[in-house]
Amino acid sequence: MDEIRGTANGTAPVPLSVLDLVTVGSGRTATDALRTSVDITRLAERRGFHRHWVAEHHSMPGVASSSPAVILAHLAAHTERIRLGSGGVMLPNHAPLAIAEQFGTLEALAPGRVDLGLGRAPGTDGATAAALRRSDRLSEGADEFPQQLAELTRFLDDDFPDGHPYARIHAVPGPVQGPSPRPPIWLLGSSGFSARLAGVLGLPFAFAHHFSAQNTVPALDLYRDSFRPSELLDAPYALIGVSALASDDEREARRQVLTGALSMVRLRTGRPGLIPTPEEAAAYEFSAMEREFVDSWLSNVIHGTPDAVRTGLDDLQKRTGADELMITANAHGGDARLRSYELIADAYDLPGGVVHS
Repeated sequence: MDEIRGTANGTAPVPLSVLDLVTVGSGRTATDALRTSVDITRLAERRGFHRHWVAEHHSMPGVASSSPAVILAHLAAHTERIRLGSGGVMLPNHAPLAIAEQFGTLEALAPGRVDLGLGRAPGTDGATAAALRRSDRLSEGADEFPQQLAELTRFLDDDFPDGHPYARIHAVPGPVQGPSPRPPIWLLGSSGFSARLAGVLGLPFAFAHHFSAQNTVPALDLYRDSFRPSELLDAPYALIGVSALASDDEREARRQVLTGALSMVRLRTGRPGLIPTPEEAAAYEFSAMEREFVDSWLSNVIHGTPDAVRTGLDDLQKRTGADELMITANAHGGDARLRSYELIADAYDLPGGVVHS
């Protein structure tokens, strides 16, 4: 269970981790975003963050993480210790066998370091989901999630029973080639469905607090109440995704997080694009309805000086009882995101910082 239950370093109340959306800012490229991801995961490894996850999204110009397995293979080649995983792979978009093969390959590349986080949402709009799945039966795909999960687990463990249509099919790399670890499965969610399922199956659970804050405590309570011990876990373990950005200057932090808020306004109104610059966000004239949305959105983004961010993270952990905080730093440029993770690490006295004489 060490691969699940991380260690809290420095003065952090729980293990700290990174959720990376591989965001692409205006004037930047996907190549720039992916290079920033490498820099972030190296920083996270050096400073004692427990894991670095990337999330599957599609048809969003400002997000370059459509292929988590490909990105994770690249990050594995540039790191040595930090856990790497998906937060998550959207299971209904893919054949379970394909996911088992991808993550079996990742496990072979980075033994003992890979997490397989799974979600049942499409990670995009309905039309794009239909194009991905070659079907318009989207609601049925979500309803079939438990069955898809069971099939994926069978492929990962190579243990379909005799007589099953897939009994002679093997996911490779995998157990058919000899004893080998397999990535632990996490369930992701923003409501109660996956919380309950994770609890019943005895799996670790990751909740998307960063965009569904009102559901966080009820979902975690449901997960803990539903939990049944399994071979993987003897007690519940829940992390939450948290949007947080630290800066040396409070006003600069506000300027940076406003870029993510404007990006969400555009996404929610059918105008997705690259992440705007701070200057573009500052000059944008929000309508009254848009301003109401921005104020609500930013109320769940912990931002400001390092001390303010640390206090906000501490308060959130106490309020939710989360076993781990997975921080996503949404801003236009890679430098602001890197600086934020460094400042948060310093605020918690995490190892690997610069020693000043």
